[in-house]
Amino acid sequence: MQRFAFRKRRPPAGSRPGVLALPPDAPPRRIHVIDYTAGRIDEFDADDVELLAPFRSSASVTWIEVEGLGDEMGLHRLGEIFGIHPLALADVVNVPQRPKSEVYEGHDLVICAMARLDADEHCQVEQVSFVIGPSFVISFQEGMEDVFDPVRARIRNGALVRSMGADFLAYALIDTLIDGYFPVLEAVGEELEELEEAAVRHPVPVTLGEIHAARRLILLLARTMRQQRDAVNALVRGENPRITAPVRVYFRDAYDHAIQISDVLETYRELAISLMEVYLSSVSNRMNEVMKVLTIISTIFIPLTFIVGVYGMNFHHMPELDARWAYPALWGVMISVAVSMWLYFRRKGWVGGEAVLDDEESGE
Repeated sequence: MQRFAFRKRRPPAGSRPGVLALPPDAPPRRIHVIDYTAGRIDEFDADDVELLAPFRSSASVTWIEVEGLGDEMGLHRLGEIFGIHPLALADVVNVPQRPKSEVYEGHDLVICAMARLDADEHCQVEQVSFVIGPSFVISFQEGMEDVFDPVRARIRNGALVRSMGADFLAYALIDTLIDGYFPVLEAVGEELEELEEAAVRHPVPVTLGEIHAARRLILLLARTMRQQRDAVNALVRGENPRITAPVRVYFRDAYDHAIQISDVLETYRELAISLMEVYLSSVSNRMNEVMKVLTIISTIFIPLTFIVGVYGMNFHHMPELDARWAYPALWGVMISVAVSMWLYFRRKGWVGGEAVLDDEESGE
């Protein structure tokens, strides 16, 4: 699991609307273009933003992938070419924003949160934004890794997406992004199972920290998926002319997937809360076991201490002090008392397993 902190990049207070707050450690900007119709496909990397101008109103469908948000001049020029509203461009760059759907003149803005597992099986959450136009979809993401390889493969193989418009391409991307949560949920479920076993068998402070980290991750995923679900629902129920009626049916399926993920995350959230209770209960039981052992040892030594204390007074007229058998007899008595008490405690089930009931206790 991984810990997250909310650190939103924002321009200085009082800045004009639409100011971009660029990430200082953003990777180099890369633009990849996939332009297609039912019968052809063109795919290339665009080193110059000006190469994208013909795709604003082309008869084909164009997917423009923008990876890396560190090129301010290039982002502004891209916004000018495709008529992206300055506030929409600011929401794209000033991450993280809450997942949402906004309608602007000439295009839609859909902000989503992508969850994926890295090479170390850690969960990474990253904002992905989509600008949906009449014949184009522009995706913006912070890094170079994503979950859209299945969509690229479907476009290259001539699947249904090739015969549909830009709204169906937007659905395919958003649906794939939502389905990318399922591998994360599987990893989170396995982590919770391991933490549950550790909380019962080895309740150590490290386990408590891992439970807290898992709970924070689940809360983050649940919040983003709930907001993402509402954004998809806005596309389904809105009167947006860029989302055609046949594609709304597919968006309803993506909305259903989002509901399923939200339900699983709610279950995981309750399980993470119960793990805290299991951990505290295990720690309490462990402490009780330690106290029980110490109490039994102290109880056994009370009569032994009494016997030793009596014969440690060394009065002159104590007859046992002069007897040759007194010392071994005293040891025999003390050992007998200790063994008898241990057997009695064991019979009661206070140590070494279950209690052995006599006839009166068993009710026979």
